[in-house]
Amino acid sequence: MNTNAEIKKNYQFIKFKKLVIVSVLIGFLSAFLGIVLKNATEYYEAIFFHRASTNSLFFIIFPIFGFSIIFFLRQYLFKKKENKGIKEIFESVNSKTKNLPSYKIPSHFINGLLTVVSGGSTGIEVSTVVATATIGAVAQRKHNMFRQYKTELICAGIAAGITVLFSSPIAGILFSLEVISKKLTRAFILTTVIAVSIASALSYLLHEEPLFTVNITTWHLKAAPYFILLGVLAAIYSVYLTRCVLFFKSRFSKISEPYYKIILGSAILSVSFFLFPQLYGEGYHAIKTVLLDSNDTVLTLSLALTFFGITLLKPIATSASLAAGGDGGVFAPSLFVGAFLGILLALLLNKYLNANVIPLNFMIIGMAAVLSASIHAPFTAIFLVCGLTNDYTLFLPILVVCLISKYTAKLLYPFTVYTYSPSLAK
Repeated sequence: MNTNAEIKKNYQFIKFKKLVIVSVLIGFLSAFLGIVLKNATEYYEAIFFHRASTNSLFFIIFPIFGFSIIFFLRQYLFKKKENKGIKEIFESVNSKTKNLPSYKIPSHFINGLLTVVSGGSTGIEVSTVVATATIGAVAQRKHNMFRQYKTELICAGIAAGITVLFSSPIAGILFSLEVISKKLTRAFILTTVIAVSIASALSYLLHEEPLFTVNITTWHLKAAPYFILLGVLAAIYSVYLTRCVLFFKSRFSKISEPYYKIILGSAILSVSFFLFPQLYGEGYHAIKTVLLDSNDTVLTLSLALTFFGITLLKPIATSASLAAGGDGGVFAPSLFVGAFLGILLALLLNKYLNANVIPLNFMIIGMAAVLSASIHAPFTAIFLVCGLTNDYTLFLPILVVCLISKYTAKLLYPFTVYTYSPSLAK
């Protein structure tokens, strides 16, 4: 009896040790991939956008060229398989037979980079999530001992990827829990904590900075009713974004000729860029520009129409990008729409109701609120946006507004782009 107990104890220790080692490996590889993709995208997007800004003809050329390259890569290099985004991860964790194939790592890395650099109005977040999830899935398949930890190791890769993208290890863990795993186990805690610790250490060593530099000083309780209003508007816009993506994908799926999809999607993007160049790529460059002077911005009719036009067209541009074959999701579009929705609401309140609210606060809260409503993950959105700005001053109002936006969005439309399926909608 003692011998059997000793053998079992030794086996458990060996399994624990190997799980720690593989979590370290997943954390490092996922973080490294995320950092390289983030920096490469930011660098080349800035070059391409500057080129297009000086010669508007490139607003037409870049999307067609980018989507065409992605199409040919899928046809001749990536097994003619379309990228389904996060739905691929759901299919894998919910099935014992379906797995994320290893080619998903270069596929999502390259296609995500090409999509955003060529103007696709989405972001690299979902590309990073699927690629890093695949790192975890590949590691899990390498040893029989890890077969029972499929979901945990996939989540470890995702958590590390989110950590380096948004400078928030808590957001990485919460996204893996709220959106992917939806259950907390000891193995989940062990693997994700180790992975995000490695990712955080690598980010520190490489001097990765938060995406947005802001100076948030305070917030006022008198703004609470307006925060609630922002939460409701964020929910409405998130549903608009979700329905746009689903509508465009449904309509484009009826087009049999792939190149017609590319031409139509690129045409929609080109028109959007001519109207509002801020819609090019992820749009973080536009958010940074507005954030710098948000509290000193004076609302004019042209500025109000610009901000309204941007929030109205962004979901359409995002949907066209994805339907035309681009790789990405709704993370970056949600943050983008939330930022411009927040500042527009704040400026309108100050001008017409003399509310004296702080526009910068509304931009930050708006980003979290729309993201929370779009992916139905309020706690991920809270820590993700606080990590993006490296500031927790607005934690309480962000918490309240994110909960309001999520549950209002669920009342208006119960699905996200990740959970929707035609069979469920009937």
